[in-house]
Amino acid sequence: MVDVLQETREFHARILSSFWSIYQDEDSEKFKGIKISKDLVEIGGDAIKTNITTLGPLVLPFSEQLLFFSTLVWKILFGNGAKSHPTKPYIPDYKLAFEHFCVHAASKTVLDELQRNLKLSDKNLEASRAALHRFGNTSSSSIWYELAYLEAKERVKKGDRVWQLAFGSGFKCNSVVWKSLRKIKRPSRNPWLDCLDRYPQGDFQA
Repeated sequence: MVDVLQETREFHARILSSFWSIYQDEDSEKFKGIKISKDLVEIGGDAIKTNITTLGPLVLPFSEQLLFFSTLVWKILFGNGAKSHPTKPYIPDYKLAFEHFCVHAASKTVLDELQRNLKLSDKNLEASRAALHRFGNTSSSSIWYELAYLEAKERVKKGDRVWQLAFGSGFKCNSVVWKSLRKIKRPSRNPWLDCLDRYPQGDFQA
């Protein structure tokens, strides 16, 4: 059993460049496919950043919020003049807010960037990389394969918090935070049961 603690949604369809960044279309021969804008990475990154920034104050400990706010104020007041000591934005430690992470497994590059920017460990992204390795890019449904992975590994204990982060066309980015009300035992039906002993798989190279 789980309880929903928080949910945040970011949807930028009102911005034309965002709306047309990725969409389904037909070519000259009437074959359907996906058109991707050259600005997709920047547009997607902005939506993800906004969503995470909105979620932060709702889930992070006060100490992390205080550090983030103080460095932001310092940058506003003194950042421009401190050329010899440039101020970097403080990245809150989201590992203090969550025990488990289920990040949209769009590609290895996306996971690498999110891991680097959020300073997550290999263990934090193990479920995401395992889902990408076994199932490929299954779009936003990947976060449920990742949750199933954690359940099959019996890693979710009572009181643990799980962050699911997914994104898609529009451009949209959604977060949901779950809290486990009991230890989750390995289910009898799970997509990982026939290969669980093969994961984690080194660097997850196919």
